Amino acid sequence: MAEQHPSAPARALSLVRRSAGGVTHVRERHPNRYTIVGNHLTQHRELSLTAIGLAAHIQSLPDGAPVDIRTLAERFPEGRERIAAALRELEAYGYLERVRERTSDGRVVTRTYAYNHPEATRTRRARESQPVQPVRESQPVQPVREPQPAPPPTRHTPEPEPEPGPAPAPVAATAPTPAAAAILATLRRDDDRLLLSERDVRRLAPAVAAWLERGAAPDAVRRTLSANLPPDLRHPAAFLAHRLTALLPSPLPAAPAPSPRSVVVPLRNCNGCDRAFRSPTPGARCRDCRHAAAPAAA
Repeated sequence: MAEQHPSAPARALSLVRRSAGGVTHVRERHPNRYTIVGNHLTQHRELSLTAIGLAAHIQSLPDGAPVDIRTLAERFPEGRERIAAALRELEAYGYLERVRERTSDGRVVTRTYAYNHPEATRTRRARESQPVQPVRESQPVQPVREPQPAPPPTRHTPEPEPEPGPAPAPVAATAPTPAAAAILATLRRDDDRLLLSERDVRRLAPAVAAWLERGAAPDAVRRTLSANLPPDLRHPAAFLAHRLTALLPSPLPAAPAPSPRSVVVPLRNCNGCDRAFRSPTPGARCRDCRHAAAPAAA
């Protein structure tokens, strides 16, 4: 019988999980310098591979590390355009939020918030924002001569948060157009949280029509309404009504009136010398012929 060595290391093949095909994982334990990344990010169906890798890199950085486009372009070979597009993808799906803040010395800086689990953050914030219903203290039961059954305990459930009432359209005098309603109905393609009911589309369409009448392009209106959404967005119709009112563009200045064109005197041939000259009346003579004829007439 061979001598056994219980302290001998296990074979390397024990770390490999066999599979019929595809990838085979060889897993080792990380004692230090590792980052936990959720499968909701690494297996995201809508994000590009550049955006997934960039999000994993940002989550591995310490607080305060620069994550602007210039710094990331110096670190990776993808270039500024691809990195900027990946940052916009992460911002659209809630993994990133960029906020402009003013420092104590008056400078304006961009603070970036990186969320490793956006859905969990939205759920936690929604739960924290609900009002807490105070629990009433039980009153002592007064003794009675005849025993009576105690009433069932009353359940105190927290009151649901009231839904925001219908907000007035920013510009009520503007009639809605099919183009304005189409912009509102297709906002859910940019973010599924912007799914609006038919009633909300009819109510907000006049405000979008006011933007279009002031010269805003439909793509510019969509980008303005769907950019930098808060992670805990719960009432999209009220949020869009606020943006349509607060960010209404100024009217385009009136086009300047065309300057009056000067009158051009036509060219005519002189009846005396057949030389071309300008005259408002036909059959006239040039200046030289008129001067030559003046002494003869005298």
